[in-house]
Amino acid sequence: MSVQGIDQVLGELRSMSALASGQPVSNPAEVSGAPDFAELLKQSIDQVNQVSQDAQAKQTAFQSGDSEANLQDVMVSLQKASLSFQTMVQVRNKLVTAYQEVMNMQV
Repeated sequence: MSVQGIDQVLGELRSMSALASGQPVSNPAEVSGAPDFAELLKQSIDQVNQVSQDAQAKQTAFQSGDSEANLQDVMVSLQKASLSFQTMVQVRNKLVTAYQEVMNMQV
């Protein structure tokens, strides 16, 4: 997750805090021109998907006997895809846990 993504999440948490305390809420995404949280999440998922598709393409090229396909490159790209997916799953788990904690808060 990038620094911009972390700043976006912090901004949304601040706005939720202001809303809960009854203060006026200004939308930091509109003020700074930064994409909203949903857009950042979609971009991250698209990046993980692209890495996975690239790894699949390299694997298929190697299996079909392409002379340009290198086993080391195939293995590295497969490991990158696996690591990207595992990281995405962990981020999703953290977001679900945070959502459940917020929903269980008594107001």
